[in-house]
Amino acid sequence: MTSTVPRPRSRFRARNLAQPTIALLLMVFLLGVPFWLVVVTAGKNQAEALNPSLTLPTKWNLLENFSQVIQDGRMVKAFFGSLVIMVPSVLGVLILGSMASWILARRKDKRTSFIYALGISGIVLPPAVVTIVLLLRQMGLAGTAPGMIGVYMGMYMSTVIFFVTGFVRTIPYELEEAARVDGAGPVRIFIQIILPLLGPTLATATILICLYIWNDVFYALFVIGGRIDTLPLNLYQVASAGLYLQNWHLIFAYIVLMSLPLLITFAVMQRKIISGITGGAVK
Repeated sequence: MTSTVPRPRSRFRARNLAQPTIALLLMVFLLGVPFWLVVVTAGKNQAEALNPSLTLPTKWNLLENFSQVIQDGRMVKAFFGSLVIMVPSVLGVLILGSMASWILARRKDKRTSFIYALGISGIVLPPAVVTIVLLLRQMGLAGTAPGMIGVYMGMYMSTVIFFVTGFVRTIPYELEEAARVDGAGPVRIFIQIILPLLGPTLATATILICLYIWNDVFYALFVIGGRIDTLPLNLYQVASAGLYLQNWHLIFAYIVLMSLPLLITFAVMQRKIISGITGGAVK
């Protein structure tokens, strides 16, 4: 009789433990180290922050640096400027994008498939900045908030269509048929049936679009050209003007304050964001 050799389970257990451990260490290194550098530099004085490092400050000046940034950097005005641009852009692209996604998900003909492919092509095709600026000048919207809002809505409509269309396809069509039997029209069906079910997916799209718009300085610089202050554009301007010249502690303190609204939003909407990614984007 031949004896069977037991499989070395310890080797498989070690391999199963090694993979998540390596992934966790890489995540800590790639995300934790830059985050730690920003926080500790924001808490230092000018002399210690002249050469940014990972060492702790001898005395934490975080609150003092925050106060100086808010007072000298026109941060409050820039904060409201970012809100004026971001809130209408996000609301507009979510409403129009979800309505378009509902139609694209329910129709199965070739023309609709072509429109869907054209709609999500904006994810991989970069916008032409020169063409956008020239078009806005012809329309009289260059340097205005409506012009910037229209640019952002056009840029990120593809993201909403990509996320929402896949999720709408998982919603049973019988819900809409039952509503039509009860006399509901398309607008009522969308608002009362479809839109409440899109909560997790819209939360995912919201945080992604907010992240893009909140941190954008490139398109804001060319479209509004400093006529409206936003947080990243204001940071670029005051740093270029010499207000924060060699004041790395103020620059990093500005970055920390600018990132707080998004961090709070992500913490509040974390569960919906994760369920939206798993429920809609992979369909």
